[in-house]
Amino acid sequence: MIDKIINFLKEVNSELKKVNWPTREETIKYTGIVIAASLAVAFFLGGLNYLFTYLLSRFVL
Repeated sequence: MIDKIINFLKEVNSELKKVNWPTREETIKYTGIVIAASLAVAFFLGGLNYLFTYLLSRFVL
């Protein structure tokens, strides 16, 4: 059992060495893109919510 665990950890270490980690600049750029996309979706959904609330209060209720 111990041999299997040691072998597993060695393989994990070997695979982690193959990973192409992003640079600091790439990480900052991608984080900015995610924040901008999240804000765009939030404003879009907020606008739809406002529009539908207005239409419902004006014409239905």
